[in-house]
Amino acid sequence: MNVPGVQHRPAGIVTRGLAAALDLGVVLVAMGGLYMSWVFVRLLFSPQDFSFPDVQVLMSVSVFTSISVVYLAACWATTGRTIGAIVLGLRVIGRNGRLLGWLRAVLRAAFCVFVPVGLLVAIVQRNRRSLQDIVLRTVVVYDWDPATTGTPDL
Repeated sequence: MNVPGVQHRPAGIVTRGLAAALDLGVVLVAMGGLYMSWVFVRLLFSPQDFSFPDVQVLMSVSVFTSISVVYLAACWATTGRTIGAIVLGLRVIGRNGRLLGWLRAVLRAAFCVFVPVGLLVAIVQRNRRSLQDIVLRTVVVYDWDPATTGTPDL
């Protein structure tokens, strides 16, 4: 689905927010999968003494943060797309139109996880760039064709 005049234009706040919500769902499902794996391992090694493990806040926050950063960085460094971005036809690229390298992808992922309100800057920016985009010189563009990584029309 290639919409004329939209391909490679900077994505707006609503589309980016929806993609972020889908990605949050992916991370939560991954956390649930890890918890269930932990439950099954405990059950396997001590079936008579089995009880569900207590979920601790600090551990949950640490796991959530770790999974989020790894997931976002890996997606952005390899394809420029997370699952939310695929569904909504978005791609994260550098200002030169190429994919982010691993270092910049990890920095952007950590920045997005620790400063999520930075996305709100895209509301007032003329070119729809978030705080993360401004600092790390990236851009989120509409890109419905999964094979292309062309230069955006900025």
